[in-house]
Amino acid sequence: MPPPADRSPRRAPPLLRLRRPGSRRWRRKGELNPFEVLRVQTRLGIVADEVRMLERDQNVYARAHHLEATQKAYDALLAEACILAGVATDPAARGDEQERFREEVELTSRGWSW
Repeated sequence: MPPPADRSPRRAPPLLRLRRPGSRRWRRKGELNPFEVLRVQTRLGIVADEVRMLERDQNVYARAHHLEATQKAYDALLAEACILAGVATDPAARGDEQERFREEVELTSRGWSW
């Protein structure tokens, strides 16, 4: 049924668009998503604990393999944290102990903890 001649068709009011954690499309440029920062900090803490556990426990099966994989995961999370915090990183030096230490110091100086 067409609308009456004296009234023009109205559009429905726009829906409220909510931001999803991790969605960068809805944020303003430069605005950090606190849930994304918290997710990265939490994961950094968990993976760092796993690295420390593997370094202490000499009886872990395939210890070297697990340690290498865990350190690569830690380095990837550290790089993600640096991007969120605005810390310059060197992708070619990823996995280097000195670069890892520098990134950790930079993040700590910006208030990050894990």
